[in-house]
Amino acid sequence: MDYAATLEQALARIANAADLDALEQLRVELLGKQGSISGLMKTLGGMSPEDRQTVGPQIQGLREGATSALTARKAAMESAALEARLATESIDLTLPAPSAPRGTVHPVSQVLDELAEIFADMGFAVATGPEIEDDWHNFTALNIPESHPARAMHDTFYFPDKDAEGRSMLLRTHTSPVQIRTMLDVVKANPGGAPIRIIAPGRVYRSDSDATHTPMFHQVEGLVIDKGIHLGHLKWTLETFLKAFFERDDIVLRLRPSYFPFTEPSVEVDVGFAIVNGKRVLGGSGDAPGHGWMELLGSGMVNHHVIRAGGLDPDEWQGFAFGIGVDRIAMLKYGMDDLRAFFDGDARWLAHYGFSAHDAPTLSAGVGTAA
Repeated sequence: MDYAATLEQALARIANAADLDALEQLRVELLGKQGSISGLMKTLGGMSPEDRQTVGPQIQGLREGATSALTARKAAMESAALEARLATESIDLTLPAPSAPRGTVHPVSQVLDELAEIFADMGFAVATGPEIEDDWHNFTALNIPESHPARAMHDTFYFPDKDAEGRSMLLRTHTSPVQIRTMLDVVKANPGGAPIRIIAPGRVYRSDSDATHTPMFHQVEGLVIDKGIHLGHLKWTLETFLKAFFERDDIVLRLRPSYFPFTEPSVEVDVGFAIVNGKRVLGGSGDAPGHGWMELLGSGMVNHHVIRAGGLDPDEWQGFAFGIGVDRIAMLKYGMDDLRAFFDGDARWLAHYGFSAHDAPTLSAGVGTAA
């Protein structure tokens, strides 16, 4: 067999291939499993060693020659196709780039930033503490007695082990332990005490779950310790905060006597609202026509037992404290109707209610708008 002539014929057919599809068909015809050149390679197995030494290099040369020609021809055809496409196509560089998928800031994170911005403007610092607490910081130091229902197993997530001092460990039920830890740290740094003005945001845990409660939720508490503090300071602080957060000047508060172990006197804070398009909208007096009062948060003057547990003299230092659910005020401000959706991780919900990373809260531009 004239292998040189066979190679020449193959090269001619490769050079005359009309397009890439024809070239691919030719490759399969020559070098595929059932191809003519592949068939010649298989015949080597039946030859004697002498014939294989003579014929083998010729068949191998035929195969390599066809392979190189196919590769070169394919590259040339692809290059020619690209050149033709570039010559005929045009791109309008003035058109906007296609939008890429973007993540969003979770509403809870956005509201926490809003709270920090507002309270920082009033001179508050942000304090944090552990989410796994001992029962002294979480209950005893806050004047919550052993018999209080909040310490029951059905309300609190306890751990089976205790700390080095034999105290029960639990997931904190509020961020109030941060108030105790802050007071103790201040007294440790300055035995005479010093004014304190903090907010304590974070996750808290309670055994409760329905449309308006979840086992884990977010809370922010505030604490002010100074000399000569009274309820008027508390009301002004809350009123200023709520007006800035909800971006309304007609927020009206009603302080109702209540009871909390860690404050005395204690007050529930109600805010006036109206129903607009099926949604609760804060603003106006709750006694005005078409309005009502809605309980929003709890607060009061810090109990003297709590001040003493924090290492301060209650005859010298006074203060007020308040606590509010972050998820709840987010629902009120942005029109969300189910607390459980905050923790479902539904990308559709986040796309609808989430915030752009550029929506940085500032008091000058508005706490809920882009800076």
